[in-house]
Amino acid sequence: VPGPTAAPRWDPQPLAYQELQSERTEVPASQLLEETVLSRPGSEDSGCGKLVWVGEPVVFGRAESITGKYGVWMKDPEPVPPFTRETTWRVDTVGTEVRQLFQYEAAEQLAQGYPAKVHILPRPLESTGAVVYRGGLFFQPRRSRAVARYDLRGEAVTAEREIPGAGYHGQYPYSWGGYTDIDLAVDETGLWVIYSTEKARGAIVLSKLDPETLEIQRTWETNIRKRGVANSFVICGTLYTVSSYSAPNATINFAYDTATSTSRALSIPFENRFRYLSMVDYNPAERQLFAWDSFNMVTYPVRLS
Repeated sequence: VPGPTAAPRWDPQPLAYQELQSERTEVPASQLLEETVLSRPGSEDSGCGKLVWVGEPVVFGRAESITGKYGVWMKDPEPVPPFTRETTWRVDTVGTEVRQLFQYEAAEQLAQGYPAKVHILPRPLESTGAVVYRGGLFFQPRRSRAVARYDLRGEAVTAEREIPGAGYHGQYPYSWGGYTDIDLAVDETGLWVIYSTEKARGAIVLSKLDPETLEIQRTWETNIRKRGVANSFVICGTLYTVSSYSAPNATINFAYDTATSTSRALSIPFENRFRYLSMVDYNPAERQLFAWDSFNMVTYPVRLS
């Protein structure tokens, strides 16, 4: 599939026009999106839509030691036995040798702090961009522009691939830093990687990945500066960004739609209750955002139009 033409450089002028245009035409979901969603058993109603509201954060657990000031926690929206949708995963990411992946039977165990198991990753992990999807932990090995898949059953890395040109280890992080150059995401349509390159001059680049081989299937270059936003996530093929990691009353401030290759400005209220947001990811099975906010593992309910 030929890639879309590169998005124009950021220019606030045509914004109103873009918004009008998207309201007027109500663009149908892209072929890619429809095919992916429809080909899945039991997903006739993908319930896909645009994000219109994010609720207040609900705290699930709190990290007790300094290593948990920032981190990542998640559940697998399409788990593989023996794991379930309740199995909860967590990595405390403060430190240079981050190798421990904690496994819990359910999110309730997080609060009590007793993991059912601790996996020791064969390679240390960098940053808070990891996700769990279809029985694998997808993560960025330390000081590399690669993405790796760690099989949770076999407890081994089954795939690893470089993301061509991706900045890493502090070249194009989110605004809070933390080496968040390469961020993985999961939505109704599959696995994504969010990053930037020299060619894109620091703008967010979004690629769809094959979850088995990590091969890049398609790439979009947005006009949203990666260092200018606090974090991002993908819902129904649209990338959303968070304005600030520390302002208590932040917003979801941009949306980039891969179906139309256009971005628009938004202003959906988003609360950073503990003033230090280091990770946010969407879970399509739960229809919630999972986030890590200064030692606290929280979820946010969302509403789609």
